[in-house]
Amino acid sequence: MTDRVDLNCDMGESFGAYHIGADDAVFPFITSANVACGFHGGDPTVMRTTLVKARERSVAVGAHPGFPDLIGFGRRNMDVSPDEVYDLVVYQVGALMGVARAAGMELQHVKPHGALYNMAAANRPLAAAIARAVRDVDKQLVLFGLPGSHLISEGQAAGLTTAGEAFADRNYMNDGSLVSRKRPDAQVHDADEAVQRAIRMVRDGKVCSIDGQDIALKVDTICLHGDGPHAAEFAQRLRTGFESAGVSVRALGRAS
Repeated sequence: MTDRVDLNCDMGESFGAYHIGADDAVFPFITSANVACGFHGGDPTVMRTTLVKARERSVAVGAHPGFPDLIGFGRRNMDVSPDEVYDLVVYQVGALMGVARAAGMELQHVKPHGALYNMAAANRPLAAAIARAVRDVDKQLVLFGLPGSHLISEGQAAGLTTAGEAFADRNYMNDGSLVSRKRPDAQVHDADEAVQRAIRMVRDGKVCSIDGQDIALKVDTICLHGDGPHAAEFAQRLRTGFESAGVSVRALGRAS
């Protein structure tokens, strides 16, 4: 379907004395960084240093807002109203935007994190709240979401540019949603398989579900997780795999 893709990674998730992820090793291979905003991970100093490192590598940056749940790393569902979600997103995107502007940088996108991302994908009011929050902070920001999900449709309804995001190292259900991390088959552990799946998602717009069913996906950006044990090696193999397959790896750029 396309010969171009953005390669993004969740970054800046360390905080205080706690180190999470292999950001420095992954940076050379990605084109966009989703920077934690202090709720599920990150802190003001980590936010700033992550942005500076991205600038040095010419990597585009975006906000990665999540639930205020450091212990659960933002991956546990919370009972929240759309108004609460709106405020959470405005607060976090605004914080990172301030740090970015102090560093002479602009944000490219917003990608909700973890449980917030998955809940909004299936819950229209929550997705609409996120889309409104992004639009009200800066309508030029690109909103990332699962292809075919409410994040994409509500983002478009709010007048935002959206980007369909696929996951190189995650398995899919028949409806296009991600397999829950509570299940043992949530992740793709074989690097070669993950790379080939990612190339197929970009080139053919398809991925095979855990039940063997082909799912159609419109993919603009591929996510790899920087907190895995072999994140840097996987990032390199994914980048090399795309280039060998004739797929150009470039950041999306801000909406015009």
